[in-house]
Amino acid sequence: MWKSIASVLMLLTTMIAAQTPPPYIQQCRRSDPELNACLKGALHHLKPYLAQGIPEIKMPSVEPFVMDQLSLQLTGGPQGYRINLKNMQVFGASNFTVKTLKLSEGNEPFEARLTIPKLLIHAKYTSSGVLIIIPASGAGDFDAVFDGVIANVRGRVSFSEKPTGTHMRVENLDLNLAIKKPRLSVSKIFNNNRILTEATNLFLKENGGEVLKALQPQLQKKLSAEFAGISNQLLDNVPLNNFIID
Repeated sequence: MWKSIASVLMLLTTMIAAQTPPPYIQQCRRSDPELNACLKGALHHLKPYLAQGIPEIKMPSVEPFVMDQLSLQLTGGPQGYRINLKNMQVFGASNFTVKTLKLSEGNEPFEARLTIPKLLIHAKYTSSGVLIIIPASGAGDFDAVFDGVIANVRGRVSFSEKPTGTHMRVENLDLNLAIKKPRLSVSKIFNNNRILTEATNLFLKENGGEVLKALQPQLQKKLSAEFAGISNQLLDNVPLNNFIID
């Protein structure tokens, strides 16, 4: 008898949970002829929660987005100029606008295009090698400002059944960034040697596009993995019928 009562209570709890989504979820109806527009709105509704984090599902804030390190070889030769970036913090990722959204159909991936007005990266910087004709081994701070970012997102999802209902999972995610204007700079390097600091910043200013070209593949790969992880932290805790109702 008690097992039957417990089963009924569990079923009722699941039904109530499905009808009352958490505050960070904006529901859409499957029958809505403007379903894509509703889903865009639901993603925009999530933005402040992404910025703050959602403690009840152990989802961290994306402001800042924290990454480990990137290594870049910027000039060739045995004394080539190399920089390493550690303890990277990325700001601005939650301030996105969904421009287009295409849902996954059959074996086709989902696709989206987002715009982000500005991404800022702060990191600890070490360098080695020769920059132009100046020995440029040192350490300090690295800052990057990327204005007018367009992010093209493409990925695949899978579905699984849990006691709470059907859950979706992002199996892979590819992120491609188009950045209109990179601004890169370093500070507090070479024991604050003004000449070396100015030479490095001049190099970064005049070769910002090339530095970005070297940085971008690693940055995209790391951001893809991080965004997939954050998405799955949400999707593992919230069943599909909380997002889309019949």
